[in-house]
Amino acid sequence: MSLATELDAKFAEFHATAPAELTGPVKKSIGEFIASYNLDGAIKVGDKLPEFRLEGASGDTVDSKELLAHGPILVTFYRGNWCPYCNITLRTYQQHLDAFKAKGVTFVAISPELPDQTLTMTEKNELKFLVLTDVGNKFAKKLGILWAQPDYMRPVFATLDVDLKARNGDDSYAVPLPAFLLVDKSGIVRNTFIDPNFTHRLEPTTALEWINALDN
Repeated sequence: MSLATELDAKFAEFHATAPAELTGPVKKSIGEFIASYNLDGAIKVGDKLPEFRLEGASGDTVDSKELLAHGPILVTFYRGNWCPYCNITLRTYQQHLDAFKAKGVTFVAISPELPDQTLTMTEKNELKFLVLTDVGNKFAKKLGILWAQPDYMRPVFATLDVDLKARNGDDSYAVPLPAFLLVDKSGIVRNTFIDPNFTHRLEPTTALEWINALDN
């Protein structure tokens, strides 16, 4: 089963079983953001990835320069461990870690959730890759991949018992787009997947095609 098929099934399940007071605002917010998002403001192929120093789940600080010293990196952003689409995606990507490592590529996942939440994500999904915290979405904003969700989504999160203020340490209710960036060892972005529809994610097989092309 492809990742897209699994994500589509999750989306269909939610909209078939959840009440209209939840599905309505979700559909509306997705549609509005797709219509308003300007991809021109996002990081592009050929750009230099801005340097980052982010905290890991265990409290350690991870520096992008140190990562790139070991080779290319495949970076993805995820909304949080409350997001079922993110959980499915990260578990799926974990199944391809050996293929990434065989090519010398380090897989890194970044979210705005505080370190204790990223530790929960790591433990819950038994993840074997770096999971980092972008406090206040500062790095995501720099890359042009930030979604400040509308206020009418707050009751939806409350109903779902998702406290983003506690999870992220701020009351912005902003989340990153689930972007994917392949960055070569010199820090240049070689491929991007940036989609304003958060249910759409890059297939791992496509990521491997990107990685294989690095040698060409």
